[in-house]
Order: sequence, then structure tokens, then C-alpha cells
Amino acid sequence: MGRYEPAAPLFRLDARGPPQVPSPPKPAGTAYPGRTWPDSGFARVVGRASPGARKGRALGIHWSVIRALAKRPLKVVMTDDRRSYRACDLLVGSLHAASAIERSCRTDTVAILLPTSGAFPIAALAAWSLGKTVVPLNYLLSREELEYVIADCGCDTIITAGPMLDHLGYEPAGAKLLRLENVSFKGFPAPRWPAGANEQDLAALLYTSGTSGKPKGVMLTHANLRANIRQTTQIAEFSKNDVLLGVLPQFHSFGFTVLTLLPLIVGIRTHMLARFVPAQILHAIRTHRPTAFVGIPSMYGALLRLKSATREDFASFRLMVSGAEPLPMDIATRFQERFGQTIHEGYGLTETSPVTNVNLPGRPRFGTVGPPVCDLEQIIVCLETAKTLPKGCEGEIRMRGPNVFAGYYHLPDQTAEAFDEHGFFRTGDIGSIDDDNSLRITGRLKEMLIVAGENVFPREIEEALNRHPRVAASGVVGMIDGIRGEVPMAFVELEEGATFDERALREHCRGLLAGYKVPREIRVIDQLPRNPTGKIMRRELKKLLENAEVAD
Repeated sequence: MGRYEPAAPLFRLDARGPPQVPSPPKPAGTAYPGRTWPDSGFARVVGRASPGARKGRALGIHWSVIRALAKRPLKVVMTDDRRSYRACDLLVGSLHAASAIERSCRTDTVAILLPTSGAFPIAALAAWSLGKTVVPLNYLLSREELEYVIADCGCDTIITAGPMLDHLGYEPAGAKLLRLENVSFKGFPAPRWPAGANEQDLAALLYTSGTSGKPKGVMLTHANLRANIRQTTQIAEFSKNDVLLGVLPQFHSFGFTVLTLLPLIVGIRTHMLARFVPAQILHAIRTHRPTAFVGIPSMYGALLRLKSATREDFASFRLMVSGAEPLPMDIATRFQERFGQTIHEGYGLTETSPVTNVNLPGRPRFGTVGPPVCDLEQIIVCLETAKTLPKGCEGEIRMRGPNVFAGYYHLPDQTAEAFDEHGFFRTGDIGSIDDDNSLRITGRLKEMLIVAGENVFPREIEEALNRHPRVAASGVVGMIDGIRGEVPMAFVELEEGATFDERALREHCRGLLAGYKVPREIRVIDQLPRNPTGKIMRRELKKLLENAEVAD
């Protein structure tokens, strides 16, 4: 799961840090809706209240970040592969960047094309302070897909850096490139009033490709982001005493909300790595002693393969969360036995800002993704009748709450299809709700196979295959069959040093699954295709299967 790691800092603030700002004259602090500004010079730099606030407008998610940073200007709030950032570095850096964006941008949207780093929140704060909508760009997309996103979001400016473009190997067309290394971050920036924003104003466009077709812009409002930060903070019991280790990219919803915005608002110190390298992760754990980590199952499997890792290395953690795909029981068990840490499964979607469910710290229910976050309604509906089902019954998962997105950008028909007549978002995921409100996920509606009239979900077969000690990961798709309609076809990625034995794997499956769910064929593959967060891309496996059939 590669991540871009710049060879040099993208840009530098003055090596001595931003100049000290004299405190404003007494009386300290100015009344603010429910708050008081600290007696800090930075409160004066960013403005004690925006013109929008004086007119009674809400202030937007960026003001929550600004308020939190202004309270602790000299505290280190974030580190990345190259440097550390005090709160004042982010605030002053965003003011410098805002001046550069203002000279370049004439559109309502601003795109950000940067690796996981402290540069990202600087760019985002700068864009929001100008009243813009932030569009994080996925640098792992193909050139065609990336340029489609740039054209679709309507931006005329992309905030980027030379090393990022060197990594891409080209300059994306369709918008001007604002390189941060060409922006002066020295000296004292011009003070400005950060723009206000209504709660339902568009804060970000996060593009997701879903299961097929072109990327779709998921419209997240300021209210969506604010709600999910509050929901996630509550269910995960985050506090300013936490230290967060982040490796997920900031163009992804979890990296954007949970690993960037949430810690800045709550006051959590975050260490970010631009790519997942197990040895570097272990070094970061030993150096920064994090208390929380959000990853995917393959990351936990990779950490288990580190021979030098010890139980003491992981003793600082109070919460380790896994998402994106099912957590194999073998990985969860071995991680607990070796490192003394329970991995808590969670669930979320880009359309839900993203967190919807997390197993409660210290009270996990294996096989579930835990209860829903506060203020989020979850129901299960029948696939045939769309009627709400009782607990324990399997159907489509639907949700309604303040963190659910506003719709797909410029796609009114797809937006209408995404919600039912009661305003519930149709997730397209299949699952059930236990008696204690924990959610169990079975699979994806669009990926469901119909084998001789029976519904079969790839996820169930993959979970069975992943329990075999030789299998590191697996992916299952449907193959057309003249008699049964469809039959399961599996691809497996083996553990290091393991040998492939298709007959043994099929026998293993027969002991765990109904006969019609056992894969007709199992093929070994060096590396399963994954998206930027490590989730297995079944549609790419489908293409491999179709290409192989054509070749035959």
C-alpha cells in the first residue's frame, strides 16, 4: 500500500518560527458565542470574530480549528516525516497561503494535491478562510481520472508542490498550479477576517469511485464535518491527552476528518506518515508513544510480521481501530496474544463524513463493527419489500443523521437514488443489527452473487479463506455459469513462504461454508489490487477474470 514520501520539505516557514505577536490590550478576550478568545496575539491575527459572525452567520468548521489552535499557539500539534508544527505555524502558514490563493483563484472550489503532511491543513484552512470549498485530490488515481475530477469540481487552482508533481510524473491539466515552495512563508502575514459559513454551506468535495463508473463528488457540509467530529470524539472517547498515529491519506475521508480535523479541534497531537512502512511505523510508535491508531487489517498483519516488535512497544495504545474490510479472526487473535492489544472494528463511508460505527473502547464485539455513533439512525430493510426488519434479520443498511452527506455533486439523479422516501441513505451494504445495537456487515448489495437462486456475499467466503494459515488475504467475485447462473471464484494472496494448494483451501472452505458457497476455483495472485486505503478492489479482480476468459 504505497504512499508518497517527499524527498525534501514541501516548503519552510521561517526557521525561527513566525514572529511573536504582542498580546492585545486589556481587557483580555472578546465575547464570542459561548466562548472567550484567549489572551493571545494569534486571536488578533486571525480575527476575534468574522464579519459573518457579526451578521449572525455560523462560522464553519475552520473556525472550530482556528479557535482551538489560538488557545495553544506554541504547542506542537502535528509532526510529519519532515518536521513538527506548532499551532502558530499552522495559523500563520494558512494566512500566507490564503494571500497566494486569493491572487490565483476565482472559483468557489480549490483543489489540494499534497502528500499526507502538515501542509494539508495549512492549505485547507487557507481555502476555507477565503470562503472556498476544499477538494482533496487523490494522487493515486490515473491521469485521466485525476483530470476528470479537476474538471468536474470546477476549480481553477490546485495547491501542490514540486516533489508531489515529480512523484506523479506530469502536471495535471485543467487548472493553475500553485506550488507551495513558491509561496513566501517568511515574515508576518497580513491579518484577515476568515470568512464565515452557514452550516449547510459546502465545506468539501471528496471524490469516490464506488464500485464502477467515474469518480463522484461527495458533498460534505460544514455541519456534516462538525457533527462527525463530535460523534467520533464521543464514541472513541478522544481527549487532549491522546496522541494519534496517522498513515491514511488526507484525500480519504478517514484521513481528512479523523486524522486531520478532529485532532486539531480536540487538541490531540498527531504524528503523520506519508506512507505505510512497517519498520517506520514501529519507529514512530517507539518515538511518539501514541495512544490511538486507525488502520486496515493488512496493516495489522504487517505489524505482526515484524520480528523485533514487542508487547512493550504497543503498551501506550488505548485504542486501535480497523476498518475498510473485514478483520480476520486470525489477525485479531494473534495481535491480542502477542501485543496485548484488542483491535476494534469500525465502519464508515465517505457519504457519512465518514464514521458511523465503532466498537466501544474496552468493550469490543468481534464480528461486528460496534454500535452507531450518537444521533445516527440505522435501520435494516428487506431487499425485496424495503420494509424495516427487526433485529437479527439481514437486509440493506440505511442511515439518517447529521453526518450524512448532502448529495453527489452535479448528479441530481444519483443523489435522488441514494435516499429513500424517508430520507435514509441507502448504503448498498448488507448486514444486521444485534440485540445490543451492534452492526454486523455481510457484504455489498452490488457485489452479491446469485448462485442457483441463493444469495451469496463475497465477504463471507473471504472471511472463511482468510482463516486458513497460508492465506494473507483474499478476494471473491462471481463467474458466469451455464447451470447455476453464477459461481464464486476466489483469488488469494499467500503468507510469506507459504505454498499454494488449491485442493486444501477448497477443503478448508467446505468445513466452514455451505456447499454452494465454496469457490468453484481458487487462483493465487502475488498482490491483490487495492485502493489507496488498502481495501481490496473486487472490480479489478473481475477484470482479471474476464481478461483470462478472453485469453482462453
